[in-house]
Amino acid sequence: MTTLEPGTDTRDRILDAARRLFAERGYAATSLADIASAVGLTKTAVAYHFHPKDRLATELISPAAEDIVGLLDGDFDDDLAFVEALVTFVVRHRAIIRLIMEDINTADDAPPGSPGEALRAFRDRIYQRLAGPEPGTERTVRAWALLGSLQYAVVKTIDMPEEEVRDTLLTFARAAFGPASP
Repeated sequence: MTTLEPGTDTRDRILDAARRLFAERGYAATSLADIASAVGLTKTAVAYHFHPKDRLATELISPAAEDIVGLLDGDFDDDLAFVEALVTFVVRHRAIIRLIMEDINTADDAPPGSPGEALRAFRDRIYQRLAGPEPGTERTVRAWALLGSLQYAVVKTIDMPEEEVRDTLLTFARAAFGPASP
C-alpha cells in the first residue's frame, strides 16, 4: 500500500470536487465554498490548499498540458492518425476543455505570460499540425472546423459516457478530415 504525503488525500479530494463542479457549473460559477461543501471541509481549509482559486485551475490543467505536449511532439504516420490522437485527447480531458473554453481567456489579446497565452499557443500548434504548411482555403477551413467542432462537442457531452463520445467523434473526425480535394 502506498503512503500518501500529508495533505495529499485532502488535496486530491478538493481537486476531484473542483474538476466535477467546474465541469458542471463552470469555473466562474463555482466558489471555494461550493468546493468545500462538496468535500465536507470549510472554505478556509480549501483556501489553505488552493488560494487563490486560480491555483485549482492551474493544477487541473497541468496533466492536460503534459498530454498535449506529447500529442504535439508525437510522430504520426499520417494526418488521420494525428486526428484520432487529438480526438482521444479532447475526450479524455473534456472537463478541462470546458474550463479552457468557458472560463480562461484564450483570445488573441490574452496578456503575455498568462495561461490564456499558453493555451492559445497550443491551439495554434494543433491548427498548424492539422492545416499543414501554407494551407489553402480548404485545409484552413477543415482544420478550424474540426477544432471548433471537437471542442464544442466535448463540452456539450460532458455528462455522456466517455467511450461513446469518443467513438462517435472518431467517426465524425475521420469523415470530416479524410483526404482533402486536390
